[in-house]
Amino acid sequence: MLFGAVALMSFQLVDSIFISMLGMQPLAALGFSLPLQQLLIGVQIGIGIAATALISRAIGAGNLDHAKYMGGLVVITGCCVSFILCTLIWLLRMPLLNALGAGAELLPYTESYWLPWLSSAWLGAFLYFANSISRANGDTRLPGLMMVFTSVLNMLLDPLFIFTFGLGLPGAAYATIVACLAGAAIMYSRILKRHWLAFDPSKLPIAAALREIAKTSAPAMLSQLMPGTASLLATRIVAGFGGSAIAAWTLGSRLELFSIVIVLALTMALPPMIGRLYGSKQLDRAHSMVLVAVRFVIGLQLTIALLWMASRGLIAPALAPDQDSEVYLLSYMLWVPFSYAALGVCMLMVSVCNALGMPMRAVWISTLRLFFCYLPALWVGASIAEMSGLYIGVLLGNVAAGLLAWNLYKRGLQHIQKT
Repeated sequence: MLFGAVALMSFQLVDSIFISMLGMQPLAALGFSLPLQQLLIGVQIGIGIAATALISRAIGAGNLDHAKYMGGLVVITGCCVSFILCTLIWLLRMPLLNALGAGAELLPYTESYWLPWLSSAWLGAFLYFANSISRANGDTRLPGLMMVFTSVLNMLLDPLFIFTFGLGLPGAAYATIVACLAGAAIMYSRILKRHWLAFDPSKLPIAAALREIAKTSAPAMLSQLMPGTASLLATRIVAGFGGSAIAAWTLGSRLELFSIVIVLALTMALPPMIGRLYGSKQLDRAHSMVLVAVRFVIGLQLTIALLWMASRGLIAPALAPDQDSEVYLLSYMLWVPFSYAALGVCMLMVSVCNALGMPMRAVWISTLRLFFCYLPALWVGASIAEMSGLYIGVLLGNVAAGLLAWNLYKRGLQHIQKT
């Protein structure tokens, strides 16, 4: 999963680098799609969490047929929900862009980009559900390899579609469409061959199964939607400082995803193991695994933050499309990466709480992190010291959120042990 997640983040960073070669405006236009992309990813991750939790628990209880039919229902439900959301975003694109503060000069870029981008987002969800089913069945190697394959293919196709075919910004989305189609074809052929996926309404009570999926996925989806919602609000604040600030924020967001790639791998790899241990009543062993993961994440993310701080004088000039964006990115890389350790703890706690059957606690962790810690600190910092203050606010908000998330997890675990 680590190699797959590294590849996934690498292609997104490479995407931004290629798009920055087109100029500041295409990069800023890409930045306005990122919050909505996070919302879409939040939905698919929420459904994927439900798939992983329900299927792994069924396997732990020895009910393999139920796991297989539940996988089929999850794919159909997830694809329908994702399609509806993509359609709504396309129909409401102008009000959304105006609400985010996009200037008139960016609208030609967003108008040509959003339809292929939304198509690629739906195909990405289709592929993600197959990865979730594979992980739930204990195979993280296959989805990891597919993430590497699709990411490398995407990176190879990017310059071809963007520059050789002259498609510009939309070319990045078309490259993703081709890569996701190839990855989905391989993934679904493999999981069908292994009999991990089937759909037979006579073998599974649909209404009861949908309620089970909704009971797990709705809180998980809500907790995953919180970052997208907060990103919308944060983008609106950053947009007030101009296009260069948005461009730097876009590059910083890509660097953040790349920096927490190991955390993302852990959030995908831990739940199936935690779910099986929970299903077999081995809570002490599950907690020991969580402790190892948390200690590892804190040490690793602090090391990465020091590396970003030491190398920012080389990286920022290489990535930024203009001088103003470079100044903003230098400030970003000085302050924000030190918050990734606490952010990683929050992400782990959300994932673990869902696996332990505490989805509402995961929602509370996400809600309090973003709307009680992150956004207020970001807004206060921007009001006091503009973009530099905003970055410091991100740091302080995430640190407070990490401490809060750990305490909520500990209380939830104690409650489970008592019952």
